[in-house]
Amino acid sequence: MKETNRTDEGVSASHEDRPATALERVTDLATLMRSRRSVRQYQDLPVPREMLLQMLEAARWAPSPHGRQPWRFVVLTQPEPKLQLADAMGATWRENLEMDGQPAEIVNIRLEKSYQRILRAPAMIIPCLYLEDLDQYPDARRQEDEKTMAVQSIGAAIQNMLLTAYDLGLDTGWMCAPLFCPEVVCAALELDPRLIPQALITVGYAAADPKRRPRLPLDSLIVRFD
Repeated sequence: MKETNRTDEGVSASHEDRPATALERVTDLATLMRSRRSVRQYQDLPVPREMLLQMLEAARWAPSPHGRQPWRFVVLTQPEPKLQLADAMGATWRENLEMDGQPAEIVNIRLEKSYQRILRAPAMIIPCLYLEDLDQYPDARRQEDEKTMAVQSIGAAIQNMLLTAYDLGLDTGWMCAPLFCPEVVCAALELDPRLIPQALITVGYAAADPKRRPRLPLDSLIVRFD
């Protein structure tokens, strides 16, 4: 899947050496987007620090409202903070699952699966909203729209990370659990309370191919095309 450029000496060129405007990059990107998948099970192999930094560097170039980059990132690779996080979020997970009216045994199974996804992920990135640098307006509606733009931009930053990870030979999984308990996440990891955790992005080398959900046909998604 992955394109490889070579120098005159026959050595693979780095991403920095690839011409960003070359036509061949378009085909490569299209394949990359279609190939990315959401993984739940990882091999027990560490993720190199440099690869995690490359993912975060990609996130840094996402579009954002007025160029403010209203995001901060937490990276976890050690067992202890992952365990602290899973333990802290456990009660909230249970409450949410029980509100769905599911039997206790199903709740326990789903809770344990989510718990293990955190503990067994070689690395995790927690993208957080940071709204302190956003433009401020006296109109409450306009200020809320500013926050919405920030939320949209963090999605773009996350997508940059996911695609970069896959291009590096890694896999990822997007968990939304922090949305339901951002204060719990901040307390568990001793983060600045002004941060608003939005997701858990697990990172590693896939241990099994995930089942992929089908995409809707394009003509069912376009509601108007003049």
